[in-house]
Amino acid sequence: MNILAIVPARGGSKGIPGKNMVDLNGKPLMQYTFDAAKGSRMINKILLSTDDESFAQFGRSQGVDVEMRPEELASDTAPMKDVINYHLDKLEKEGYHPDIFILLQPTSPLRTSEHIDEALGLLTEDETADAIVSVVDIPHQYLPMKIMEKDETGALKFYQEDGEKYTTRQALPHLYARNGAAIYAVYTDIYRKTGSLYGTRCLPYVMQEEESVDIDTRFDLFLADCILKSRDKI
Repeated sequence: MNILAIVPARGGSKGIPGKNMVDLNGKPLMQYTFDAAKGSRMINKILLSTDDESFAQFGRSQGVDVEMRPEELASDTAPMKDVINYHLDKLEKEGYHPDIFILLQPTSPLRTSEHIDEALGLLTEDETADAIVSVVDIPHQYLPMKIMEKDETGALKFYQEDGEKYTTRQALPHLYARNGAAIYAVYTDIYRKTGSLYGTRCLPYVMQEEESVDIDTRFDLFLADCILKSRDKI
């Protein structure tokens, strides 16, 4: 089975300039994703999609394939689906059609090779599923029925009208949120038909909160650095 890893890394980050190459515990942020993808037993090909030549040079130095994306796909408003379709189209013209592609965003540096292979294993072993996405449990205090807002007088009320009836944790549903997401994987033919990274039946791959930091702010970077340093001490 051919499994393609797409690593999208544009150069125009506003929150943290040059974010995808920012130092994290002694390594460029992007390297964590390259290391995880290269360590996977299931990924056959790794493609860095970028508009930044310095990112491209780093990708080549790491032994991954590099494809420069056109300018219209390099803005912060360019849909990820358009980026994916551009690369899949180009690869198919070159005679390469992956059975599955997995989207690995560089902003999830705590995702490991083991996470990737476990997620892909779950997907390929379930004959009824065609996609998988990584998620984390939502803490009970942040569930919709526990959230409150102020009314027009400034008094608190439940955001969900029946919220008051949920008086025990046992009565609350078990909900999930994407953790970035660190992992999206989908059968290519299904993606082509649906245009969705979630396919028609998407499985959850549950990751722990301490594995799920998504780098968007300096605080996220600080938190990931602390977690990595604590791992080094174990």
